[in-house]
Order: sequence, then C-alpha cells, then structure tokens
Amino acid sequence: MTRTLRLVRRRLVGSVFVLLIVVVGSFLMLQAAPGDAVDAYVVSMGGDAGLVEALRHSWGLDQSAWTRLANYLWALVHLDLGWSVTFSRPIRDVVLERLPSTLLLMGSATALSFFLGSALGIVAGARPGSLRDRLLSTGSLALYAVPSFWLALVLVIVFAVDLRWLPIAGIETIASSKTGLARAADIAWHLVLPVSALGFIYLALYLRMMRAGMAEVWRQDFILAARARGLPRRRIVFAHVARNALLPLVTMLGLQSAQMLGGSVVIESVFSVPGLGRLAQEAVAGRDTPLLLGIILVSAVTVVLINLAVDIAYALLDPRVGAGEAA
Repeated sequence: MTRTLRLVRRRLVGSVFVLLIVVVGSFLMLQAAPGDAVDAYVVSMGGDAGLVEALRHSWGLDQSAWTRLANYLWALVHLDLGWSVTFSRPIRDVVLERLPSTLLLMGSATALSFFLGSALGIVAGARPGSLRDRLLSTGSLALYAVPSFWLALVLVIVFAVDLRWLPIAGIETIASSKTGLARAADIAWHLVLPVSALGFIYLALYLRMMRAGMAEVWRQDFILAARARGLPRRRIVFAHVARNALLPLVTMLGLQSAQMLGGSVVIESVFSVPGLGRLAQEAVAGRDTPLLLGIILVSAVTVVLINLAVDIAYALLDPRVGAGEAA
C-alpha cells in the first residue's frame, strides 16, 4: 500500500505540470485565433464602435494576452474558471451541468469496448489460426477502419429512422417527468445508439490487442509446461493465457481515454447529447474563449484522473509495476 501511495504522489506532482502546460498552451493558441467574443456578439446582435469598446473593457479583452493569462492562472488557483459571455453564467456551473452526460457516454462506451472486446479477443486467441480467429480478426480490422461519425449515421438511419426501434437524439425524453428507475431506463434507452457508435470502434482495438497478446503468451515456456502436464485447455486459456494478456489492455484504457473523449465530441453532435462536446461547439460559435478554456481544462483533468486510476489498477494487478519508480 505504501508503494501505491508513493506512486500516486509522484503521478499527482507530474500531473500538475501537465495541466499547466495544457492551460498555457491552449490559452496562447486560442489568443492567436482570429476574432473574440465581442466580434461574435456584434455579428449576431449588432452594435457601434462605442459598444464594442465598452464590451472589450467589460470583458477584459482590452488587456494584453500576458496580463489575461496571469489573471486566468491566478483565478484557477482559487478554482474560478471565469465567466461565460455566451451563457452569462459562471463557467464552472455550465461545465458541471454538461460533464455528467459526457462521463456517462464515455464510461458506457469504455465498458462496452473493453469487456466485450476482451471477451471476443479471448474467443479468437483461444485457438490461434482457427476459422473463428480469422473471422473475428478480419471483422475487427474492418470495424476499426470505419469512421465513428459514419457508423453513427448508419446506426441512426437503420435503427432510428427505418426500423424506429430506438430514439434518434437526446439523452432522455424531454418533459417526461420520469424519476428513479424509470428515468434511468429512459436514459439507458437513449444511450444505446451513441454508446454503440462510440464503443464499437474501440471494441475492435481491444479485441485485436487481446488476441495478439494471447498469441504471444501461447509461445511462452510456462504455457508449454502447463500443456505438457496435461492441464485442461480451458484452464490454460483463462487462468494463464488470458490473465497475462490482459495487463496491456489495462494500460490501453488510460491511453485511449483522451481519444474516447475526443470521439465523444462527434457522437454528441450526431445524437444531440448535451455534453461537453456540444458545449465546445457552442463556445467556438460564440468565440467564448474562457468557456472553451474551461472545457479543455476539465477534459484534461478527466484524462489525468483516468490515467491515475489505471496506474493504480496496474500497480495492484502487478506488484512489479512501479516498484523501482515508487522507491
């Protein structure tokens, strides 16, 4: 336990520098982009030069980039993400309202891709070179090559438009007044298509990784010894081969979290899920730089926490991991 705590402490210290680089880099890149919130406001609402100057002063846009960066970093120290000019509300409140939808979509898609992909990978890797191995490997390669937005549109056309089995958009029925288990079931029903569109792409990746890992473990000496002792093949597959091939997939969970978060932006747009992805679109449309920075920061923190949890899980599964690093 002491080794794990030391590993967590080292990861947290390193994460602070990672988040600082993300914040500063994102701020400078957004400042270099043409236009700001005042320009978007004038285009949509109109206004004269006096109004433009007053708005820039009121929103602090008449200050230098370095002054605004210093003020922004100082506000972050006090856990203040700033004020959204698009929603006229604190950014922290706006982001926290949308974050649960994104986390629910990401978590469900990750669970689907990891567990189903691992299971299919075990089926394929149990007998390398067999017909089912070739079929699953070929199918996973084809699925991984499909763009997520194209798969999402196909699922909408087939299951929502033609067959009308599933809802076409949203995360729950509007004004349904459902509560408790009824609301949870309604949300789950709405998430079937977006979770499938996002999870199936990464399912193919976990399937291929598990299959490749098992193919490598089959050649290890301890597997040959187990087969020589006459152990049942089912026991060898689950107790030895799959168990040792599973560890790289745990690492891939952390590495894929950022891509999963980025993929959710597209899926949220297709299915009109009110998450961080759609919020980022609205921030870009309104040139709301503080809001966009808040979304980037919260997304970065989410990815860091997921990777930290993966590191802890890996260290608990394999005591050798991080032993020298945490010493």
